[in-house]
Amino acid sequence: MAQRLHLVFGGELIDPTKTAFKDVDDIHVVGIFRNYESAYDAWKAEAQKTVDNAHMRYFIAHLHRLRDEQAAASSTEELG
Repeated sequence: MAQRLHLVFGGELIDPTKTAFKDVDDIHVVGIFRNYESAYDAWKAEAQKTVDNAHMRYFIAHLHRLRDEQAAASSTEELG
């Protein structure tokens, strides 16, 4: 079975109604997780720490969706 990796990250947003970060260099990378359940637990823990700051947001990125295993080369492999 293929790995279903997930990235949890977050930071302060310019506007809480949008998803643009105030300072990209200050993004907090929580980690990469082997499944959605563990990523969700990490996301929830970080989000709860910053619940009083409306500008702070954490996200779960589905890394496994960035790579098409059926294609001859992924978009990143084409760069090399």
